[in-house]
Amino acid sequence: MQVYLVGGAVRDALLNRKVVERDYVVVGATPEEMISQGFTQVGKDFPVFLHPKTQEEYALARTERKSGKGYTGFVCDASSSVTLEEDLLRRDLTVNAIAQDNLGKLIDPYGGQKDLENRLLRHVSEAFNEDPLRVFRVARFATRYAYLGFTIANETMALMQAMAQSGELSTLSAERVWQETKRSLLEKTPHVFFSVLNEAHGLSDWFAELECSVDTALATLKTAVALEKAVNESSFNKGDSGTQTSESSALEITRLITRFTALLTHLNEEEAKRLCSRLKVQNQVSEIAILSSKFKDALLDIQNSPADLLALFNGCDAWRREERFTLLLSAFAPYAHNKGVDWQHQQKRIENALAAANQVNVQDIIATGVKGPEIKDALNQAKLNAIASITN
Repeated sequence: MQVYLVGGAVRDALLNRKVVERDYVVVGATPEEMISQGFTQVGKDFPVFLHPKTQEEYALARTERKSGKGYTGFVCDASSSVTLEEDLLRRDLTVNAIAQDNLGKLIDPYGGQKDLENRLLRHVSEAFNEDPLRVFRVARFATRYAYLGFTIANETMALMQAMAQSGELSTLSAERVWQETKRSLLEKTPHVFFSVLNEAHGLSDWFAELECSVDTALATLKTAVALEKAVNESSFNKGDSGTQTSESSALEITRLITRFTALLTHLNEEEAKRLCSRLKVQNQVSEIAILSSKFKDALLDIQNSPADLLALFNGCDAWRREERFTLLLSAFAPYAHNKGVDWQHQQKRIENALAAANQVNVQDIIATGVKGPEIKDALNQAKLNAIASITN
């Protein structure tokens, strides 16, 4: 039995990046031998085991053979006769196909170190095109390492384009595509993910609404990142989202919402809804993006009347969802900035109007003797008057 460190841990160590998690491949072992040494089997489709002390993942060396459509259509061979080189051959990129033994010696049969030096993302073999998820994975790696100058090899991009044109991307699950998208949106240069997909002709299956307006979408996304950096350099993503151990999950979800909203705001409401539904984006993220698309004209209008502002508050349910509305205003900033609006002033104006309207107490209205359906009309009028008092 031989154990090797593989994949991202080796790659990131060679790039002098922080290694977050370690994965190992085991050559010459059987599941029974692993279990006898205290490992716990967790893999369903192929033998993966958790170390009894570190809980790190140890996978038996395996080969894969395409047997159907999509990323699940594979037959795996994890017998003890599978070699390390055979296991590395099935991996996606050469930079991910480097192994290290327990003495620190690197095993690099496919030129991963050279590609790291040349800042190149290159596929290991033609079997790359058997897994359509790899189009999105390569786009994510290009996004993660763009700040180091990495680019995609021409022959790899050609393979990605052929995969996109084959229709195989449509066989992926929404959850897997959204996971790759979400992770990319939290990187330093998230626009690269969509630029790569656009070059690979890979937007049509999952991001069709962005195809005709990708330049606008990416310009707003770039602005979102720039504004984050300007507001708080310390909270700006300085590497892979997985390394942000000191960052609260609340800050991360706020960043995700802001960047995803920047990507979709220029769309109309129905387009935004369609895209979010297709990707099965979680409500916490999708609802802000959809509201931003729906109410962008009202939010941009620096001369909107008290009635317009009241309609905005009602439409966004700002009375009961004030925290969500505040997040909407924050996430809308990149789009407003690119439209040339003084968003700091406009946002303050909207916030002041909402605060004034929130001072209206329905109990005070009822105390005047108003009853039944008239209460709602009186409440709206009182809110209009309150908004008018600070906007006129």
